[in-house]
Amino acid sequence: MALNGKIAVVTGAALGIGKAITEILLQNGATVVLLDVNENAGKSLKGSLDKQYGREKTLFLNCNVESEEQLKAAFQKIVQTFGGVDILCNNAGILDESAWEKSVSINLVGVIKVTYLALELMNKMTGGRGGVIINIASMAGLGPFPSCPVYTATKYGVVGFTQAMAAASSASDYGIRFNALCPSLVQTDLFSHMLDRLGQFSHLADKVRTSADKGVLNVSEVAECFLELVLDETKNGEALMVTPIFKKYRTFPSLTQ
Repeated sequence: MALNGKIAVVTGAALGIGKAITEILLQNGATVVLLDVNENAGKSLKGSLDKQYGREKTLFLNCNVESEEQLKAAFQKIVQTFGGVDILCNNAGILDESAWEKSVSINLVGVIKVTYLALELMNKMTGGRGGVIINIASMAGLGPFPSCPVYTATKYGVVGFTQAMAAASSASDYGIRFNALCPSLVQTDLFSHMLDRLGQFSHLADKVRTSADKGVLNVSEVAECFLELVLDETKNGEALMVTPIFKKYRTFPSLTQ
């Protein structure tokens, strides 16, 4: 998929991985809609990107992925402004074992809400252009993080949802590829505050420190892997594992004939 002229939507776009993904999309010719609940950071990033790429290449919308009303308004604005969507990155997420219901709401339910709204626009069966949806999961979605059971559960859910949606798209001719990106620890605000948000599992903080001692990714490394999943049209239903040591695709058994 060549990115020139493509319209991309990134949730949690103002900081961290979302910011890096926004930047790499712009570098490769896409127009990007930034969705984020952090209005100050979003407007600040939009301002700096305007100077580099021009005002017309980005649109920032203050949006909470937990809010159906805000999401519907955002997608309505996107259609009015750009006519459709070609690329979606579900990146918004938190790690807070003390606020487990909110974690599920943002990390998993939010991904499903955004995906289904985007599907209405992208689905070739209903007049869309097709495209690709990349969900930012985690290595915690492929193997348990004992210090973060709820975060682990949400990311397992994201990987499973991605796999099932990829299969549904293939079977239904939606024309949309679905892939999950599963990085190990990444140098972001989420990682910086992780030890303070383990809740009842704070006594397992040493396990986080041990993992961090093996290396921490930077956001640009994650963004490069995201771009790979977008550009390679052979990738559908994939989970790409990324660590400072290796990068490889996780294969899953087929449960359907």
